[in-house]
Amino acid sequence: MTNIAIEIPAASDYGAVELKKWINKHTIRGFIITIALFLLLILLYWAFVTISATSSNIMKTAPLVKLKLENLPPPGADEELPPPPTETIMNTGPAARAGTPVPVPDAQITEDLQEFADVDKIARASAEGGDGIDLGGFASNINFDAKEEVKVNTREQEPGIDEFIPVEKEPYIDLNELQKKIQYPEIARRAGIEGKVLIRVLVDKDGKPKKQRVEYSDNEQLNEAAVKAVMSSVFTPAIQNDRPVTCWVTIPVTFRLR
Repeated sequence: MTNIAIEIPAASDYGAVELKKWINKHTIRGFIITIALFLLLILLYWAFVTISATSSNIMKTAPLVKLKLENLPPPGADEELPPPPTETIMNTGPAARAGTPVPVPDAQITEDLQEFADVDKIARASAEGGDGIDLGGFASNINFDAKEEVKVNTREQEPGIDEFIPVEKEPYIDLNELQKKIQYPEIARRAGIEGKVLIRVLVDKDGKPKKQRVEYSDNEQLNEAAVKAVMSSVFTPAIQNDRPVTCWVTIPVTFRLR
């Protein structure tokens, strides 16, 4: 039987206790160094702020000039006075005219004809225009004291041919009188053509026929004579709320040979 010898290492003097002491010593040393660096940075920042504030408070003063109050020129003596105007401008403002443009034949256009004012000058120009200098103000020949009544002609909107208009009375015409106005077409008379024509007529508030449309016709040879008779007549206008209004009405025209 063989004997095996095991060598056991000797106990060391360096262990956990020594490590704790080493860690505590260096931790304290690092903390002290960190605090010192932090205080140094604060001191440097305070010094920089103090120096900057001191330099900004230094005021640069202008050099003093001593003057004696003797033999001083009167106020405004050094200023140059503007030269007197050579001529008096009688008509200032835009030279162009303000108004409604009217077509003019080319033969009547002259070289000195003033153009109408554009959008920028229309509010300041006068109706007569002139040769004035535009100084940005109103034309001098505008009479602001004149009170003229401005009449605005509004165009009455015509109703559609199939539009329903509630009226108390429709346009009226005496059909017997209308028949007397009819001139029988000679071609239709010779051909023995008879029949009826229905005409849709737009009668305005004055009783005048404005527009027409043939809605029905027994023969086209009769249309022209029927339309001519209707459009040359005077109607009684339609009544709506006790006032005359524009309205469409259908008128029958009969053609009979005697």
